[in-house]
Amino acid sequence: MTQASRRVGLVLERASHVLGEEAYYHEFLEGLERVLAPAGVSVLVQVVTDRAAEIATYERWSAQARVDGVVLVDLGPDDERVGLVARLGLPAVVLGDPSTAQGLPTVWTDDAGFAREAVDFLAGLGHRVAGHVTGPPAFAHTQLRRGGLQAEAAERGMTLLVAEGDYSYDGGRAAALELLETRGVRPTAIVFDNDVMALGGLDAAAACGLRVPADLSVVAWDDSPQCQLAMPALSAMSHDVERIGELAARAVLATMAGAPVEVYQAPPAHIVVRSSTQAPAS
Repeated sequence: MTQASRRVGLVLERASHVLGEEAYYHEFLEGLERVLAPAGVSVLVQVVTDRAAEIATYERWSAQARVDGVVLVDLGPDDERVGLVARLGLPAVVLGDPSTAQGLPTVWTDDAGFAREAVDFLAGLGHRVAGHVTGPPAFAHTQLRRGGLQAEAAERGMTLLVAEGDYSYDGGRAAALELLETRGVRPTAIVFDNDVMALGGLDAAAACGLRVPADLSVVAWDDSPQCQLAMPALSAMSHDVERIGELAARAVLATMAGAPVEVYQAPPAHIVVRSSTQAPAS
């Protein structure tokens, strides 16, 4: 490939409707391209529905010399994709926790630490029973968030109830209904692992006859325009996602140039407080 035709590949294992609803990767790509484009590098994105298709994509890209490097996302512990890209000779950067990277360069967001901050915020409002609607449980960042929430809740003597979601609106609604209707004790606050599921949670609260925030506080992971436009506007754990994309671009350029392995620390997240959270009713 010539310098002008260099490409970085990104494979997203998502149902198309989920990816269309989710703002995170749109913002991430904006940051990625902001750095890569001036360097003469384009981004090749492939959306697949399962792991086998993702692995086949990397193998095809390598065999056809379609990309000069890849960004790996949504890794789990001992993830097979790390060894795969090494065998294929594809320079790679991991977006996630360094524990999943197995020696690859990493752009790290402290999911466990930020999850503890979310519980700290809710505890400060006086909540004693909280819910967590997770993303897919195989993802390391899902496990880290859940662990952070559980650890902080235990330290504060809070009860944490967990239900599994899939990042979709319908998945968030169903998981919220599970927490609100089937657990015997009802949470007074729920943290959702993305903004879209939190919107589904607002619908679930209304279906149960609950008012947000008077009866139920709602916190979204990942701030977005959807959080700001929701009724009520959603409090959110806000990340500078475009900045994370820029860091990933710098990391993959460095890796493609043969630079030493490095961990790139993403900017810290913080709670943006809006109308969906308040102290629980006494």
